[in-house]
Amino acid sequence: MPLMKHKKIILPGGAGLVGQNLVAFLKRKGYRNLVVLDKHKANLRVLQRMHPDITVEYADLALPGAWQKHFDGANAVVMLQAQIGDLHAEPFVRNNITTTGLIINQIKKYKIPYTVHISSSVVESVGDDHYTNTKKEQEKMVLASGINSVVLRPTLMFGWFDRKHLGWLSRFMKKVPIFPIPGHGRYMRQPLYVGDFCAIIISCLESGMAGNVFNITGLEEVTYIDIIRQIKKATHSRCWIIHIPYTFFSLLLRFWSLFDCNPPFTASQLKALTAGDAFEVIDWPSIFSVKPTPFAKAIDETFNDPEYSRVKLEF
Repeated sequence: MPLMKHKKIILPGGAGLVGQNLVAFLKRKGYRNLVVLDKHKANLRVLQRMHPDITVEYADLALPGAWQKHFDGANAVVMLQAQIGDLHAEPFVRNNITTTGLIINQIKKYKIPYTVHISSSVVESVGDDHYTNTKKEQEKMVLASGINSVVLRPTLMFGWFDRKHLGWLSRFMKKVPIFPIPGHGRYMRQPLYVGDFCAIIISCLESGMAGNVFNITGLEEVTYIDIIRQIKKATHSRCWIIHIPYTFFSLLLRFWSLFDCNPPFTASQLKALTAGDAFEVIDWPSIFSVKPTPFAKAIDETFNDPEYSRVKLEF
């Protein structure tokens, strides 16, 4: 049955990119009984400031605690918690795998009827890194758990509140006179606008679609260099875009990581960028009744929206 708008939705890891957007889009559709659980205090404060009418609570989801009580009486869970970047394996295991086990236990304990699990396109990637490996394990846990769920695998996302990918690139572009591109820069990407992805999640919540795994890929293939040019245009940046050898670029990233314990871009991510993955494109506009946003328009909305484009999350 379609989820009524007064029903309770839990968003573990809801203070990140997708969660912040999802709250905004859910509220625009009339949903108010939202519970966001996250351990990033600064980003929780941002969310609470923008949406004082929802429940926002600090919670380390890798440890049992008071946060578990919120699952009592819930009608749906959107599993958003994920470790995206770090130089070490332990945070990925803790925040992608340990948290998932505890959340699944709560879903079963309180017999929550529906779950949307946000996986990642990397589970079908050729990449071999901590993020890829733990996201694969996380998805297996959800599928093996027996809970009533749908699994969505988005590709690289961008949009409001993006602090790590295109958002970080845009801020870096504004600070430097020269913007470096690794190698030729013609690495094919299939970026997904997070606004479209949120519309897909809401479609799932309202339809109750379950038992499926969907690869949610940006419909337009865009090269990395063209993404950078589009960001430069949207942000009115005056920096020069130059190409530097791939090997030298990788060495610079490794050198950077010696001084930054949580770098925004790592050598392993550079390897993933140039791996040449091509992800399946399904007809998600028809499956979920969602109208896709053209890439150029989505970039403009990302950096020029009067309400949300100036809101910054901590990295």
